[in-house]
Amino acid sequence: MPGSTRSLLHTIQSPADVKALPAEDLPKLAAEIRSELISVLSNTGGHLGPNLGVVELTIALHRVFDTPQDRFVFDVSHQGYIHKMLTGRLDRLKTIRQYQGLNGFLLRSESEHDCYGAGHAGTALSAALGMAVARDKLGTGEHVVCVAGDAAFTCGVTFEALNNVGSSTKRLIIVLNDNEWSIAKNVGAVADYLNRIATNPAYAHLHENAARFVEWIAGKGARKLAHKAEAALKNLISPSVIFEDLGIRYYGPVDGHDVALLTKTFEFLKTQNEPVILHVLTRKGKGYAPALEKPDKFHGLGKFHLDTGETPASETPTYSELLGTHLADFADTNNRIVAVTAAMPTGTGLVHFAKRHPDRCYDVGIAEEHAALFASGMATRGLKPFLAIYSTFMQRAYDMIIHDIALQNLDVALCMDRAGLSGDDGPTHHGLFDIAYLRPVPGIIHMQPKDEEEFVDMLWTIANHEGPAAIRYPRGAGTGAVPAKKPRLLEIGKSEVLRHGTRAAIIALGNMCELALPAAAELETHGISTAVVNARWIKPLDTATIEFFASGCDVLCTMEDHVLNNGFGSAVIDHLSDMGIKTPVVRIGWPDEFIEHGTVPILRAKHGLTVEATVQKILASLGASASTKTASVA
Repeated sequence: MPGSTRSLLHTIQSPADVKALPAEDLPKLAAEIRSELISVLSNTGGHLGPNLGVVELTIALHRVFDTPQDRFVFDVSHQGYIHKMLTGRLDRLKTIRQYQGLNGFLLRSESEHDCYGAGHAGTALSAALGMAVARDKLGTGEHVVCVAGDAAFTCGVTFEALNNVGSSTKRLIIVLNDNEWSIAKNVGAVADYLNRIATNPAYAHLHENAARFVEWIAGKGARKLAHKAEAALKNLISPSVIFEDLGIRYYGPVDGHDVALLTKTFEFLKTQNEPVILHVLTRKGKGYAPALEKPDKFHGLGKFHLDTGETPASETPTYSELLGTHLADFADTNNRIVAVTAAMPTGTGLVHFAKRHPDRCYDVGIAEEHAALFASGMATRGLKPFLAIYSTFMQRAYDMIIHDIALQNLDVALCMDRAGLSGDDGPTHHGLFDIAYLRPVPGIIHMQPKDEEEFVDMLWTIANHEGPAAIRYPRGAGTGAVPAKKPRLLEIGKSEVLRHGTRAAIIALGNMCELALPAAAELETHGISTAVVNARWIKPLDTATIEFFASGCDVLCTMEDHVLNNGFGSAVIDHLSDMGIKTPVVRIGWPDEFIEHGTVPILRAKHGLTVEATVQKILASLGASASTKTASVA
């Protein structure tokens, strides 16, 4: 059983300690790292599978290079836990993804060894190339190493960077970490291409005898001859090896779990005065059987049982699961419905749709822009695409939402999962900006449900709506409301009054209704008759209901799981201003800053998204309103 040991690993306080270890101790260090990772993450959750796959690779990098002078740029950076452990943060590993603890991704503000923060895929190569060009311009001598998984090579931005590497710098090391997975199994021609390289029998001797291969090409006298022989061999296998055609020398594939081989290879590559790419083969989840059996589950997960890898069961389905299952129900009787995602079939719940309609579910890889355009093309031919992408990742497709979907009035549904706070994953994953970026776009209807039943009703409404539509919904499960067997068609732009009142009115969006109702009840104890409105619609606003309560109440309060700037509350204020209505509006939402990682209750308490804070702000506003009215009468 994996367990925590405190022998070799706990002597590592910095990369210098890694360099000082005898080479024969490195496999033991790798084993201890895996044991520590499995033990700690069983209690904290996190990206276990990706980190188990890069243990030897990270050790070898720190064995050969010198951070923080040398720069390691990790794509996504969710596989940076070992890097944290070897750069003085081992004693804080148990705090990872916990409030005020280590972040689950790399942060420049967390350590001088983290040269670039990330959380979205495909950013590493462009950033690393920028660092290499800056080094060349400044005349410094550091090495820049980009570590990117094979899934990152399905990102358009990675190809844009590849196009510029050869003409921009003479020294850059790219590590292609090939484990055949992003979160789900990698798809498309790039994955197939890399697989052909890795499995081609003509490359077998390069892989099996890679140590001798590296020794051979490292010889000064044989170097030119070796390059020519290598290129000739590759040209026999494939007339055009894409990387070398782009001016990047290709090496590999090599065993990504052979730390001695990796060390020797990096020592050779750091002497090269040309851009190089090292293709390493790794196994996501290596060292932990449950993670090897279910790589998608163990990409990122919550707490799990150490012995079995099982996670606590939940009787309440998540919003993501409801999307997949109910969309599949709709598709049973509507052959226009198709589903599209960008490397997230499990995370978005579309895996449930795919089980029942495999020929109508499309995973395009980590390529959100392409996914949006792909869906647009489908819509022009009469299909009804539901594009399921996390709110934070939908930002990448913003241009397509405006110029392709909205401008052409295409019948595409944007399903924005993880809208609102995403808790432990932190600022790169919070979905706090989608209202702001969709509000100005003409022609899109935009909504958020208060619970699971209303969520299914909204999906049904979208399925029967012609034109662009967006629905935002939170991570995880909701209130436990069970959807009706037959969903309802909702009236577009019509809110729901949950509670009547005369002095104050709380207009709550989506899951904030859970706070609005107890806040209203608390205000009643202060003698404040308070209405609660389930807004439902961000666009179009239910202007009639807003005006009704603004005219009859002393104060309005808006509540949203979104930043206040240009959010739902701003939309309400804008409308009242246009109408010349001067009723004061209290807004509850997230401040104008990037919100840290932590549990939702802790972060809501810190930033004032609570029942107590809402009550106090409304009471304060009513006091100010009463004073203003008294002064006016006098």
